[in-house]
Amino acid sequence: MSQLKAEALQQYQDSDGHFSLVRNFRLADLVTIMNGVCGSFSVFSSAHYLLTRDTDHLWFALACPLAGLMFDFLDGKVARWRKSSSMLGQELDSLADLISFGVAPCLLAFVVGLRTYLDTVVLTAFICCGLARLARFNATVALVPKDEAGKAKYFEGLPIPSSLVLVGILAYWTKQGWIEGQEGIPGGTLTLWGERGGRGELHLVSIAVALWAAAMVSKTLRVPKI
Repeated sequence: MSQLKAEALQQYQDSDGHFSLVRNFRLADLVTIMNGVCGSFSVFSSAHYLLTRDTDHLWFALACPLAGLMFDFLDGKVARWRKSSSMLGQELDSLADLISFGVAPCLLAFVVGLRTYLDTVVLTAFICCGLARLARFNATVALVPKDEAGKAKYFEGLPIPSSLVLVGILAYWTKQGWIEGQEGIPGGTLTLWGERGGRGELHLVSIAVALWAAAMVSKTLRVPKI
């Protein structure tokens, strides 16, 4: 493993020029970056919806993480097809996943209606748990048992793309009109302290999001890899 890291680092050390990083990108790396592009478009489309209240922006923001998942699946296939992978690609994959399956879905949840102070604390925890989960995967993937093809047999904790289930739920709520400015988030809110509408108010749905975040960083939860 140390030898592979040394060779990968030497590849970039031997490259000079302002655009040497781009020249060293493999095709799979470019596919991975498209995952990050989809996540970024989702973030900006959510912002456009907050400014304009045009639901076309909201629907586009909801669709982009799904497109990101397509590129997330495709980059590995391209790497195997070209028989070319790199440490840079592994790091790019995690960073793109954080945008598309961490930041973008949480911003969508905020846009749709999880906007209380405690809601934002939970959503922030979700992003941070996703970040920690991706870092752990990069650091420990070599220790996870592999199958005959060399793929990890299972995920430790829920993989961060599982947040697309949350995106699907938000899309259903949007279709039904169960969002902020219309009928409101299902389940209502719970006031943990203070007055209703204050900093102690929490949407009941946020409890499920918090449990989801905890499942991502779980050490004992093992999800078979398809």
